[in-house]
Amino acid sequence: MISFIKTALQTVKVFILFTGCTILFYYGIMWVSEEYQNYHRYDEPEGAALRVSNAVNEKSSSLLDRLMLFYLNGE
Repeated sequence: MISFIKTALQTVKVFILFTGCTILFYYGIMWVSEEYQNYHRYDEPEGAALRVSNAVNEKSSSLLDRLMLFYLNGE
C-alpha cells in the first residue's frame, strides 16, 4: 500500500512539472509571437540602401537572350 502511495505521489509530481513546463513554453511562444506581430518586413529601406536587381525593359530581347539570362542568374 505504501509503494502505491509513493508511486502516485511521484506521478503527481511529474504531472505538475510537465504542466508547468508546458504553460511556460506556451507563454514564451505567445510573447515571441507578439514581439514579431508588428514587425514590418516590407517597409521601404532607410539610409544608404541600394537597388540590387535591375528589371529588363528591353523590347528587342529575344527568346535566346532571355533563356541565357535565366541560366546565368538561375532565376
